[in-house]
Amino acid sequence: MLRPALFFALVVLVLPLRSSAQTSFKLPEGFVPDAETAIKIAVAVWEPIYGKEQIAAERPYRATLADGVWTVTGSLPKGFTRGGVAEARISKEDGRILGVIHGK
Repeated sequence: MLRPALFFALVVLVLPLRSSAQTSFKLPEGFVPDAETAIKIAVAVWEPIYGKEQIAAERPYRATLADGVWTVTGSLPKGFTRGGVAEARISKEDGRILGVIHGK
């Protein structure tokens, strides 16, 4: 009776340690190495939220990198001086979406 309980206790204690010891592959330059990749991710996030037509109307997109975070923004149509555009903040290291907003 003691052996099954001991086995169960070892499994419960050892399996979590094993899985936490496994690490994910990491690219030296991060999962989002350049502006082109950051823009693709931002568009993929924006389209379900704001609609494909709205996001397409905000081309060209701009991506800037600061402190390991890509900030991707849309552009106002030519001739517009007021209004808002989509913006996404994306971690260069792991691709996490840190924030999404759309100005007014």
